Amino acid sequence: MPSSTPSATSSATSTKPATCAMQEPRVSPRPERPKTSSSLLGQKSVPASSRPQTTTTCSAPILNCETIENKIRKNIQHSWRGILKVCQEKDVSKLGEILVSDFLDIAEKFNLDLSEAEINQITTKYDLKKNGRFAYYDFLQSSILLLKPQESSLLQRVIIQKPQKPMSPGPQTTSFFSAMLRIQPQILCCWRPMKRTFKSYDESHTGLLHISDFRQVLHEYSIDLTEEELFNILEYYDKTLSSKISYNDFLRAFIQ
Repeated sequence: MPSSTPSATSSATSTKPATCAMQEPRVSPRPERPKTSSSLLGQKSVPASSRPQTTTTCSAPILNCETIENKIRKNIQHSWRGILKVCQEKDVSKLGEILVSDFLDIAEKFNLDLSEAEINQITTKYDLKKNGRFAYYDFLQSSILLLKPQESSLLQRVIIQKPQKPMSPGPQTTSFFSAMLRIQPQILCCWRPMKRTFKSYDESHTGLLHISDFRQVLHEYSIDLTEEELFNILEYYDKTLSSKISYNDFLRAFIQ
């Protein structure tokens, strides 16, 4: 009898803390859950309201510059050769950029008709290296060459069909811009018959031509590229080294 009583009392005492331990976690988490959920909702609402402010401040200058460039595009297309010549004379190091003060003199010389605020926006946009210099090659190519894809409305007449597979262009080097700008006047004079000639060489109707055929078509319209110019153009239009070039993408760069 004395030996059995300690075991009975010990079992009774051991079961009591076990039942208490099981009951406490059931009760304690319930009031904590709404607190954590409400605190999380409160944290999510703070950054959500701040996101639109960051996006609007970054995108505003770009939109304003596009309207300015559309305003002076026709003027630049008539006098871009003279602008390029003066810029190259100022660019002694051949880096594709000049001082902002030199660009102000050029804008006044060629009557670009820009206000002080518009000049500040243009020079800020084309200060690509943030060194106080003006990247004139990038400025001219955006006004003369359409290398970036543009959205077209449903009512707009499509002059050149877009390729089924979007192009992933290569690097836009200064040599590439020079080659494209040199042949731009000749392309504008004969791009319609040239487009038909490209299609006649494209028997499989893929929109792509072999490099030799592409060069032959240009030669038929008295456009002869040097080896360096051809290499720079292919470096942009044939990034994957497929030995083929999309003639629609090539022509679209010259047609406004």
